[in-house]
Amino acid sequence: MKLVVFGANGPTGRQVTEQAVAEGHTVTAVTRRPDTFPLEDRRLHVVRADVLDPAAVERAVAGQDAVISALGVPYSRDPVTVYSEGITHITQAMTKQGVRRLVCVTSTVLFGVEAPGEGFFFRKVLEPFIVRFPGRTVYDDMRRMEEIVRDCDRDWTVIRPAGLFDTTAVSDYQVADARLPGRFTSRADLANALLRRAVDGGHVRTFIDVRTTEGTPSLLDLLRKEAVGGKK
Repeated sequence: MKLVVFGANGPTGRQVTEQAVAEGHTVTAVTRRPDTFPLEDRRLHVVRADVLDPAAVERAVAGQDAVISALGVPYSRDPVTVYSEGITHITQAMTKQGVRRLVCVTSTVLFGVEAPGEGFFFRKVLEPFIVRFPGRTVYDDMRRMEEIVRDCDRDWTVIRPAGLFDTTAVSDYQVADARLPGRFTSRADLANALLRRAVDGGHVRTFIDVRTTEGTPSLLDLLRKEAVGGKK
């Protein structure tokens, strides 16, 4: 299968690319800095493009079977538009090029419900603080992105992971079309969920959660991570 990955040089994008190539797919990895991309393979094509450049996006999308967006930016007090502008260019390019399958990432907080099974401090204090203050501009733009995806005529799936952390292998993770219990999603599991939906075609026109249930970090690790922000 021919796949194009936007945000390919981010932590999740690299995992998606590596897993896809290992499965034998042909991957176009889109990055603004191809000289820093760490992966090489005969089935991998690394291209320089900015998701904010519609012409470059269309060139990357042309001839693909599916599109995976792993776009991510750190928390910022400044307005964020990368998600919404990027997905606008991606969906427009897919329509022009006749590519139907789109899988992309936002966040579990966009389910709009409290974290099930969590204590008072996490549900009422920590998560609302993160959403309203360091993460506000990021989550606002993720919401705009989801509206654009929902309104497009492509075969889309939006994955809403929880707090991201790094592992070396894919686990027996959980998937549901509602918010799942737990605070964390490993990037390996998120990447695998993105890849499976792109290749196998499940959960079309659905928002899904992906949750890691083993080897997860502590609440202190989460606090340290959120203190400095993070990228997908």
